[in-house]
Amino acid sequence: MTGMFRKLVLCGLILGVVSITGGQVARADSVEVAQIQVAVEPTGTETEGTNDPLEPINRLFFGFNEILQMVVLRPATEMYQLFIPPPLREAIGNVIDNLKTPVILANDILQGEGERAWLTTQRFMVNSTIGVAGTIDVADELGIQRHTEDFGQTLAVWGVGEGVYLVLPLFGPSNPRDAVGKLFVDNYFDPLGLYLSNIDHKPAMYARTAVEGVDEYGSVMDELDQVKKTSIDFYAALRSMYRQKRKAEINNGEEFDLPPIPDLSLEGNGVKEPNPAADAATPRPGPNDQLSQDQSSLGAPRIR
Repeated sequence: MTGMFRKLVLCGLILGVVSITGGQVARADSVEVAQIQVAVEPTGTETEGTNDPLEPINRLFFGFNEILQMVVLRPATEMYQLFIPPPLREAIGNVIDNLKTPVILANDILQGEGERAWLTTQRFMVNSTIGVAGTIDVADELGIQRHTEDFGQTLAVWGVGEGVYLVLPLFGPSNPRDAVGKLFVDNYFDPLGLYLSNIDHKPAMYARTAVEGVDEYGSVMDELDQVKKTSIDFYAALRSMYRQKRKAEINNGEEFDLPPIPDLSLEGNGVKEPNPAADAATPRPGPNDQLSQDQSSLGAPRIR
């Protein structure tokens, strides 16, 4: 009950922020990438473009999360990768993905995506049986590819704006719309999480969270290091990357060439490897051309 009360209070605070500063921005961030080199929008007073009126507070939480990653998450991930062989790590990652299927299926249905819901159901049935409780992604080998959905995307599909940009302690980049889904609604679509919560089995809950955290962070750790080294402002780079990543996810599979954000809520995607040869052969666009290209590649939102 205490955990539920805290979630209700947090959701109330988030909704309060929406009522004061909410509203969807008119344009997307401009971001330029060449071999994982990110040029970010200038910081300061351009809150209309960055949609970040709470930037001073967000930067404070961002700094806290960076310290947490450096002191806790990175050492734990490095130990995990050192002692757990790659085949076993892959099996663990497959099990984690399989356990998230009910959340994906529920949001497929809520979005009216019948075909994608059927694909999600097929994946779960195949991987849970032939795939030995999800340890082997047999469905992917059969051409039934995985996709991700969450309640934040569901709200976006039905016309709810993202609201202002937020950096949540522990959870990282977000916005009011996504935070409500991540911290509250999606939990009710997770049978294992509900079961462990109902029996109050905290050790199992903590163990699951820890394994999911190091597995997810390990998949993006090196790429984020490259972005950090090549970014003028790491905070602004992640802000732009997060917002464009979410828009690509909402549009159901639009290509997104930036590395994914470490989602400490444990709902991330895989890493798309850079192609230096292709990047070198492609002319480098100017800032205005890049903004137009980013906006057009994302397409129109999937509003019902």
